[in-house]
Amino acid sequence: MITRRLLVTVVAMGSALAIAAPTLADDGLGDYRDRFEVLPHFPPIPADNSLTPEKIELGKMMFFEPRISSSGVISCATCHNPALGWADRIPRATGHDGQIGERNTPTVLNSGFLGSQFWDGREPDLEGQALGPIEADVEMAMDLDTALERLTGFDLYQQKFAAAYPDDDDPINADNLAKALASFQRTLNTPNSPFDRYLSGDQDALTQQEKDGMVAFVNNGCIACHSGPAFTDSNFHRIQVPGSTDVGRYEVTGDEADKYKFRTPTLRNVGVTYPYMNNGATETLEESVAIMGREMLGREFEEETIADITAFMHTLTGEMPALEVPALP
Repeated sequence: MITRRLLVTVVAMGSALAIAAPTLADDGLGDYRDRFEVLPHFPPIPADNSLTPEKIELGKMMFFEPRISSSGVISCATCHNPALGWADRIPRATGHDGQIGERNTPTVLNSGFLGSQFWDGREPDLEGQALGPIEADVEMAMDLDTALERLTGFDLYQQKFAAAYPDDDDPINADNLAKALASFQRTLNTPNSPFDRYLSGDQDALTQQEKDGMVAFVNNGCIACHSGPAFTDSNFHRIQVPGSTDVGRYEVTGDEADKYKFRTPTLRNVGVTYPYMNNGATETLEESVAIMGREMLGREFEEETIADITAFMHTLTGEMPALEVPALP
């Protein structure tokens, strides 16, 4: 559950917004604004993993804990660096023993809003996703039982797990580790972007070029896949970007119809989570917009259209989560 203090804060914020929100002026773009949604402060919280301060704090410690990797030097934050848009800004992640992964590292920002996790959607939620990188040979390469044994060796972690799961006689287990990591990740959201402020009534939050980009984004069909508060339909679409032979979701389903399909990535904070595409070979947002127009929409965008859409997408960068890196035992 959400704490009483947090709930009061959220309610107070909502009341203040209701009172202070400016009147929405008619800039003639109401039909376009209505196609979008403001990003909430929190994603949906599953019934079997309530959000508590104890779980969030524990999850944060686990996110930065390198000793749950085989080498003892790689943590979740190694590839999901808070200073780099909670990604790594390299084409493909470097993991255990210098191995290079097959895909670009997605940001964990706003990941609680996604309908599935990983590029191929092989896990339905953050709980399912949490332990995969720990065990993956190319990432942290750690046997899960050994990782749990390491955690048990620290008095502080025994106390933290017990506080997060007071009804569990043996709280340091895989399920609780996954739930703690998922709880922390559900707090990594970026509300109040310039575009959110625009949707909420601040007409000066966007420049004219950015508004033109919003119009082009809708008129050219980008919104068909990049919709909802996280700018993704969480569905899978076929695309073969330059340099990629990755078969995508086919590896999960074995269905020929799923070859080269990937989950639609969120566009939230896309201006700070470069490089792009499943193979990370697309360096700039402008290039990415041109590729998507060509590959997904069958259009060769003019330079002005690319510039406008790119300007609009930069308005989706929100307020980064306030973070104090935890002190580990």
